[in-house]
Amino acid sequence: MGVRPDAPANETIVPGIFYEIIMPENNRSFSVPFRSKIFLPLGLIAISFASIFIKLCAAPPLVISAYRLGIAGLILALFHCRQLRLELRLLTRREILLALFAGLFLSFHFAFWITSLKYTSVASSVIFVTTNPIFVALASVLFLRERLSLRLFFSILVAVGGGLLIGWGDWNLGKQTIYGDFLALLGAVMATGYLLAGRRLRPRMSLGPYITLVYGVAGILLILFALWNGDSFSGYSSRDYLLFLLLALVPQLIGHTTVNWALRFFSATLVAVFILGEPILATLLAYFLLREPVGPSIFLGGTLVLLGIYLCAREERKLMAS
Repeated sequence: MGVRPDAPANETIVPGIFYEIIMPENNRSFSVPFRSKIFLPLGLIAISFASIFIKLCAAPPLVISAYRLGIAGLILALFHCRQLRLELRLLTRREILLALFAGLFLSFHFAFWITSLKYTSVASSVIFVTTNPIFVALASVLFLRERLSLRLFFSILVAVGGGLLIGWGDWNLGKQTIYGDFLALLGAVMATGYLLAGRRLRPRMSLGPYITLVYGVAGILLILFALWNGDSFSGYSSRDYLLFLLLALVPQLIGHTTVNWALRFFSATLVAVFILGEPILATLLAYFLLREPVGPSIFLGGTLVLLGIYLCAREERKLMAS
């Protein structure tokens, strides 16, 4: 993901001395390899805790989603509001519409995925929602007219086979578990729309203003969805409000910021492979913290899905390079 040539080199997303000193690209106090060894694992851990926080929260899924994106968007606006106004003036109407669509897709992504965790296990949900590289590859073939290579087709078959294995195992747990798996898969499809919109828009905007805009749009839409659904934003326990804040700070700002930072120094394929650690770590956290069992179908199917995602991400990167 690139940024505009005139974008500030010292763009930071999360406030505080931590990111001001370590994360900026022009900081030379620590080498990139040294920082990556610290912050990529830290970002992975932060992202992996999202499903745990959601499982522990008693609030409705749309309320959780709205608080997560709303708090994150407000924090970002404190630091990027002025720059966002300047960059919005440089965008065409089509590009602004594209940003709104990115926010719409992101809101649906969180609405579907967070709802899925109310019905299915952390392992199944996170494995299915991380299949978005496959849908990105399929969308590139269908809508961008990129060719479907034999390797790409094989990687998709491997992932689909793994998904069927997980679905077969979850079928014995009841229809609501399958429903949760389906919602997580829809979350992956919506993430694909968000990523494709961002791929077109990111060269025109620097990272901070871009995610401030998209998170803000998604947060507002999720608030409207929750109100339309009849959900209330008050009356929850203090633990739930703490979990809302943790979701915004830990997986959203720290976790996703670290991934975006890494994209400035490493290939998208390497970062995508690293992110594949999220289903593994989230499953382990759910096993130890929530006592969620890991059956053979999830283990074998999850392995195939992650292998398919890896092969698909690698092949798509090659196609883009060619």
